[in-house]
Amino acid sequence: MKRIPSTPRPDWRRKTESQGLIFSTAVREDGSLTEYWHEAAYYRFDMPEIEMLEEVTEELHDMCLEAARYLATGALGDLGIGEEALALAARSLELDEPAIYGRFDFVYDGVNPPKMLEYNADTPTGLIEASIAQWYWLQDVMPEKDQWNGIHEALVEAWRKRRETAVNPLLHVAHAEVETSGEDWMTAAYMLDVAKQGDWNVEGINMSDIGWDYETSTFVDLDGEQIHNIFKLYPWEMMIKEDFGYNILKNPSAVNWFEPAWKMLLSTKALLAALWHLYPDHPNLLPAYMDSPRDMTEWVAKPLHGREGDNIIIHADGIDISQPGDYGSEGWCFQQYHALPDFDGNRPVLGSWVVDGESVGVGIRESDGPVTDYYCRFVPNVIDSPAPVQ
Repeated sequence: MKRIPSTPRPDWRRKTESQGLIFSTAVREDGSLTEYWHEAAYYRFDMPEIEMLEEVTEELHDMCLEAARYLATGALGDLGIGEEALALAARSLELDEPAIYGRFDFVYDGVNPPKMLEYNADTPTGLIEASIAQWYWLQDVMPEKDQWNGIHEALVEAWRKRRETAVNPLLHVAHAEVETSGEDWMTAAYMLDVAKQGDWNVEGINMSDIGWDYETSTFVDLDGEQIHNIFKLYPWEMMIKEDFGYNILKNPSAVNWFEPAWKMLLSTKALLAALWHLYPDHPNLLPAYMDSPRDMTEWVAKPLHGREGDNIIIHADGIDISQPGDYGSEGWCFQQYHALPDFDGNRPVLGSWVVDGESVGVGIRESDGPVTDYYCRFVPNVIDSPAPVQ
């Protein structure tokens, strides 16, 4: 894995926006701008690396399912979601309710084994840049090369499989309109597209526009029609604590949810402690514990429901960082600190995508500092094919 400088396309902004990547510029507190899409460089892998990363991703996914079963027992408490929600997640896992996708975040430097930082398996974003924008960048810049990216095709096929077992052909796709960057909206719009290609009839809806019919105990849309299947880009741990969530607990089978309720067991940072308990000293895991760092001298404290680096606390040699945010009351997980690799001041995190349980591609975000936050940059990737045998 190497970071290679590259010349941006003159019309890169127009092209990425036409592909749906509207979340492109972040404004820092000092007024300076950070472009999220960054094609002044790319990360180059060789094929053995890709094969190794795919194998690690799928092994960790299977391990996470085991860890979810462990968390479902209540061994590490109610995970900040409450006993009723934990029981709902456990029931969903036991029923093996179908899921679509997730994204691991790895530390990897091209030399040492990749280490898992976390698994966002409920509401991962970053799809359009990983699936669409970087693929078209490759076609424009070096079409003779390949890329670790089968995300789009895998999503279409996953939705097609779900359609084959669904009684009703209509899928509602919901997002929270209060998210102002546009990232959630563009992710939901992309899901509408891939689900439609997977033979669903699709309809977009705002989370706040989902209603409840008290007579039939069913969720309904703005036309009063029953919602049978829904993809929601909204965290389970938030949804279940709202009035809305009471209706789910009241009638958990009223809707086929994508992602299903058992994803609460994977999106929590308690998953990290569960994994280390079940698989101590695994080469792709970092030590992690609930509630205290124990004997670790360098550690990262992560709120169980934290997102985008909010409320992260880093205590390491020469580093003491406490990020602002609104998380933490739900509990904490302490993970051993592992520095991000430094490629000339750029510190990447590999987002390894899983669709229907299989490794399908990567999206790489890099930052200037030790926390991947709102000001990170997305950088495309290339597979360096071996030279032909003479």
